[in-house]
Amino acid sequence: MALFEGLADRLQNAFKKLKGKGKLDESDVSEAMREVRMALLEADVNFKVVKDFVNKVKEKSIGKEVLESLTPGQQVIKIVNDELTELMGGAQAKINLAPKPPTVVMLVGLQGAGKTTTVGKLANLLRKQGRRPLLVAGDIYRPAAIKQLEVLGRQLDIPVFAMGDKQSPVDIAKGALESAQSKGLDLVIIDTAGRLHINEELMDELKNIKAAVNPHEILLVVDAMTGQDAVTVADSFNKELEIDGVILTKLDGDTRGGAALSVKAVTGKPIKFAGMGEKLDALEPFHPDRMASRILGMGDVLSLIEKAQANIDQEQAEKLQKKLRTADFNLEDFLDQMQQMKKLGPLEQILGMIPGLGGKKLKELKDQIDEKEMAHIEAIIKSMTTEERRNPEIIKGSRRKRIAQGSGTKVQDVNKLLKQFEQTREMFKQFAGMEKKMKKGGGLKLPFFK
Repeated sequence: MALFEGLADRLQNAFKKLKGKGKLDESDVSEAMREVRMALLEADVNFKVVKDFVNKVKEKSIGKEVLESLTPGQQVIKIVNDELTELMGGAQAKINLAPKPPTVVMLVGLQGAGKTTTVGKLANLLRKQGRRPLLVAGDIYRPAAIKQLEVLGRQLDIPVFAMGDKQSPVDIAKGALESAQSKGLDLVIIDTAGRLHINEELMDELKNIKAAVNPHEILLVVDAMTGQDAVTVADSFNKELEIDGVILTKLDGDTRGGAALSVKAVTGKPIKFAGMGEKLDALEPFHPDRMASRILGMGDVLSLIEKAQANIDQEQAEKLQKKLRTADFNLEDFLDQMQQMKKLGPLEQILGMIPGLGGKKLKELKDQIDEKEMAHIEAIIKSMTTEERRNPEIIKGSRRKRIAQGSGTKVQDVNKLLKQFEQTREMFKQFAGMEKKMKKGGGLKLPFFK
């Protein structure tokens, strides 16, 4: 299931009707707004938030400059896009960094929201931005919470401060601060205890930690998939603790979107980060404008570029480009390209960032490019010898049989892959030839080549 799948489909269908009309009147806008209202309510967005949102959009959409413009349908979509962005906070809300280090960040939330894992993910993300983090094991009640954080610290090669489960969380937080100062670490991220529900005992403990270390940032971790419950929890924590922002976990599994669209409007606090998967690098800064674009099927090219820059080896990419240009492209390059693609994250997320690939189109493409099939292709290529990968033309009958056995596939699968590869190589040869002709003639360069 794709991110905000139901909401995206409903909204895109509502606007399809508007796009087809040369002129709009108030009744067209009202009908579209009814659809928008139903779509948002079905997405579990807070009722009051929906009412305010629809009223704002409607008021702006029935203005003279929209109804009399050449593309009124597109104008209405632009208004919805702007208002969705505003609803989720407008601009990206960054973390508050201390003018004099260390910056102290306190993560709070109920049990089961993914707090401890998020401590590791946040440290990993901020380390990439040049910070030197210390993880603090402040949850002394949940069995294995301290151990879990120590394991995460080892995996990420980030130090963990722990004093066992007999010390008070306040003493642990104070000790961590002193430890960070003595070791020259400029970021302290404190994991705190959660409960199954909000109670006085939990809030008192969190208030005591807050008073003791005066954090620069209190971030509430909530599970996006709990919809309106997540918003209610955020509101309660904010009233008691005055949080600075929210981290939405499991946003990649949230097909409705109610929490993401309601948190800021209800609490007044922005979503600062979003958990987009289980891996330790699957935490991203939350960009309201990019999220609005994705919901409306306009893609998210900026995030896609950032992912590529962070994960794709530039040197390898340039080598591959040269090979494509000379049509010297073999199965080793094919495998390398697939592995680079995998680094970008789940296929569904990547496809969802491409403009125009929302709703049904995304589902159709996903069905065509099956991740399991990609795993089979990888297994087949890895079962080949180096010589076979570099010279696929030598792979005849007996070799194909051996490769199929080695990869746990059928000979037909090996044949299919070799045929696909040959067609791909042929296509690149044609493009390379066309580019040479165009260069000679002073024509335009193909977009595939630099």
